[in-house]
Amino acid sequence: MSLDRTDVEKIAHLARIALSEDDIPATTAKLSGILELIDKMQAVDTSAVAPLAHPLETTQRLRADEVTEHNQREAYQAIAPATEAGLYLVPKVIE
Repeated sequence: MSLDRTDVEKIAHLARIALSEDDIPATTAKLSGILELIDKMQAVDTSAVAPLAHPLETTQRLRADEVTEHNQREAYQAIAPATEAGLYLVPKVIE
C-alpha cells in the first residue's frame, strides 16, 4: 500500500502533528515503507504456526518459598491510632 501527500497530510492532522512542507516527502516515504513491510508480513502463511506467549522457550527461575522475617504485626499495630481484629481502622472518606 502506497500513500500519497494528501494521505500523509490527513494522518498528520488526525495525529495533531505539524509537518513542514520539507518533511512531507520524507514522511510519505517512511510511512509507505512501513505499510509495505506490514503487507509483506501479512502475506506470510502462518496457519501451521502455533501461537506463543513468548518466542523463547524459557522457564522462570524461582527462589525457594521461605519465611525470611518474623511476624511483627503486634509491634506495628501497637503504635497505630486504632486497630480491630488485626486490621487498621481508618476514617471513612467516601460517603
